[in-house]
Amino acid sequence: MSIEVPSRTGGTRGILRGPRPEAVPALVARACMLVGLLDVAAGVFPRFRRSRMHAIAEVLPGALGPFAAALSLSAGVLLLLLAHGLRRRKRRAWRAAVVLLPAGAVAQFAYRHSVIGVVISAALLAPLLRHRGEFAALPDPRSRWRALANFVLMGAGSLALGLVIVSVHGNRMVGDPSLADRIQHVLYGLVGFEGPVDYSGPTSWTVAFSLGALGLLTAVTTIYLAFRPEHPAARLTEDDEARLRALLEKHGGRDSLGHFALRRDKAVVFSPSGKAAVTYRVVSGVMLASGDPIGDVEAWPGAIERFMDEARAHSWTPAVMGCSETGGEVWTRETGLGALELGDEAVVDVVDFSLAGRAMRNVRQMVKRIERAGYETRVRRIRDLGEGELDRIRRAAEDWRGTDTERGFSMALGRIGDPADGDCLIATAHKADAEPGPYGDLKAVLHFVPWGTDGVSLDLMRRDRSADPGMNELLIVAALQASPRLGIERISLNFAMFRSALARGEKIGAGPVLRAWRGLLVFLSRWFQIESLYKFNAKFRPRWEPRFVVYASSRDLPRIGFAAMQAEGFVSLALPRPLSRRSPVPRPCAHAPAEHGIRAA
Repeated sequence: MSIEVPSRTGGTRGILRGPRPEAVPALVARACMLVGLLDVAAGVFPRFRRSRMHAIAEVLPGALGPFAAALSLSAGVLLLLLAHGLRRRKRRAWRAAVVLLPAGAVAQFAYRHSVIGVVISAALLAPLLRHRGEFAALPDPRSRWRALANFVLMGAGSLALGLVIVSVHGNRMVGDPSLADRIQHVLYGLVGFEGPVDYSGPTSWTVAFSLGALGLLTAVTTIYLAFRPEHPAARLTEDDEARLRALLEKHGGRDSLGHFALRRDKAVVFSPSGKAAVTYRVVSGVMLASGDPIGDVEAWPGAIERFMDEARAHSWTPAVMGCSETGGEVWTRETGLGALELGDEAVVDVVDFSLAGRAMRNVRQMVKRIERAGYETRVRRIRDLGEGELDRIRRAAEDWRGTDTERGFSMALGRIGDPADGDCLIATAHKADAEPGPYGDLKAVLHFVPWGTDGVSLDLMRRDRSADPGMNELLIVAALQASPRLGIERISLNFAMFRSALARGEKIGAGPVLRAWRGLLVFLSRWFQIESLYKFNAKFRPRWEPRFVVYASSRDLPRIGFAAMQAEGFVSLALPRPLSRRSPVPRPCAHAPAEHGIRAA
């Protein structure tokens, strides 16, 4: 079904075309990397030619040669680090590059007397100054944990580069030191001490100053990152949440993912009228929205425009995960972005559901077997549960998560039992005659969020590992059977990624390309539960609603995919649990392992 949405421009595509072309920043970033590599080479390797200037420089007071080598090396490494920021048009990266380029040029001339090196640095400095208006992007959200990451990465890089510096002067090396001796020399040199490797002539000073410069660079950048002001990730404020709830109360029935916009680790932008909003999270430089915009469909273009303005202001890559067909049409029309079908959402209409018939035989037999084993189910609204039982359910869900990494973003609420979420639905399985555990007779939990006034959308699925198989099937059937008395007419289940490819690829007559694509998806299912989710959903004979990913350019798809996997919790770049700090915001409730089903995209 398609819904006509007014365009802000009156045409088939709005005035917003996504981020402005970034040809100049991209070219400058590549040139910055080239100059950085040239500066590093000038600082690391022995001089490429002899001249009278070298002979004079080596006898001047202060050992100009070794100092210049260290300066060239430091400037080169910093320029390499700044290249990514320049590509993203970051203002602070531009300021640093404008300072470092002249420093690198001076070092090039003082150490190597390279006129070409000076010309290249000047040639890059000129467009930086001329196009300074292109580099105006604001900083990204950040925390002081980046200081630790910088220390680890810069330390490893300095060690590797230091080994190169120590080894390239082999013709001046005294004796034949072992690899262990060279590593020890590098480690000592990084902290300013003399190591076991010795050289003839002034080479010892050159190596010592270069290693010292690397160690100082690591220390200075780490200290800067540790003490600079934090720009914490945006959070949903109480006022933002209240405004979103008001929009969902009026328009929440349009999208099954609407209630997930209330995750408190998302930020939000509203349309100028306040009648629509887009929620998002920034992950690895990708501004990741999920689902359709919230609110009046006629106000969607205004919220989308604000979203794109925010992306441009910070030079973030805009992307939308899991929007509907209508949402995809509006996003692509208003912004000029592209859309790609990502998979299908399984939706079961309560009035059409029945356990009767051959198609439902497996589910019917499984449910009957579990019921005969002594399990009973309860389906209630969150507001009907006592605080003691809610606390037990929360602790059980945390304990039964199955992985150290929290999963869920686009299709997960991130909490259970919040007083503001009284309309959420919870289905629990109990076994009274089982041995009492830490959570009493509780054996499995399903949590649903509201989808308008007559629907619910599956949030998480958890079960005790010692419980009998089939807990999720039992609770889904229980929720469907209890829906009429709760006024629920439709239930959204799991999202099946690339479902159409899996379904068509196994049918007779499928071509070799489709079969190969299906084979790859089956192979990837060993890690990402692609096929298992499709088969789990198909048991309940749902109707399939397509979902799309919206993106700026096809070359951004790998980056968007990686950011989405980080957001959903499939890839984690966070510190190990003993080293990580607890967030003051409630942590997102993870989805279950493959045998439990996963709601996240």
